[in-house]
Amino acid sequence: MAGTSAVPDALRALIDALLDGDHAAALAETRRLRQAGLPAETIVTAGLETAMSRLDDKCTVESFNLLEIMLVGRAVSAVVRELYPEGLPRDDRRGTLVVATLEGDVHDLGKNIVKMVLIGKGYRVVDLGRDCPIDTLVAATAREGARGVLISGLISTIVPQVRRVRTALRAHGLDAVWVVAGGAALKQFAAAELDVDYVAENAFDGARYIERRLEGEAP
Repeated sequence: MAGTSAVPDALRALIDALLDGDHAAALAETRRLRQAGLPAETIVTAGLETAMSRLDDKCTVESFNLLEIMLVGRAVSAVVRELYPEGLPRDDRRGTLVVATLEGDVHDLGKNIVKMVLIGKGYRVVDLGRDCPIDTLVAATAREGARGVLISGLISTIVPQVRRVRTALRAHGLDAVWVVAGGAALKQFAAAELDVDYVAENAFDGARYIERRLEGEAP
């Protein structure tokens, strides 16, 4: 991740605008940087990733500021759309991730926060939306060559669906794909109870787990 000391002076105004949740100012800064010749990849890695890392440092489990995350996420998403109007290019160094709220749950706030955090950290994210059938999830995972699947669940009736995901992935030869669960309903369970690799406390916790997996530190 891009550290504070590695941030070019030219990107400080963008980072400040992102952390303020000011998407209009963030867009203006992004356009100025692009006109000055700064590559989109640099804006993501040294700008967006730095902002999300600083937000991560502030938002511990004990002081998780949902409104702040939503505002920053909106600004980050606006910048990503400006840089990549047709979607983020695939980056095999980081891997593609699939996010979804499974069939039977129409709440997508948690999923959207996870998506914002992951995009802000430079991942390519395929969002399958809410009320997503498991067959659709598996097909997209295979099609996109995803390394991980992130499932958000707000209501307890979704738990049996979550427990089916691993088996469905394995049935299609996707044994190596990680499964991460999160959301109010799913946080009540241990990973083994849901047959997933990890149950995240929040979006940043899930992102940190994925980074550890990519770096080979997590089981």
